[in-house]
Amino acid sequence: MHDFSLMANLLEKIERLAQEQDAARVVGVNIRLGAMSHISSGHFREHFVNGTKGTKADGARLEIEVSEDTQDPNAQNILLKSIEVG
Repeated sequence: MHDFSLMANLLEKIERLAQEQDAARVVGVNIRLGAMSHISSGHFREHFVNGTKGTKADGARLEIEVSEDTQDPNAQNILLKSIEVG
């Protein structure tokens, strides 16, 4: 359930940013997984692919950076670093 709410919030943010830029679609998304975010990049990718079906981000290239720094203030977070629209 926690993964679902995190993904829903992220996808909502991506859609909002795409709308603000008047974009037809999102072609790329760059994410940073905190060292203590408790989700692997593979698991995140799976949730992303399933969650974006039928949205502006459907088929978008996903770049995932995984932090190893447990002392980082965002160590527990999943951060949206950037999106590329088309």
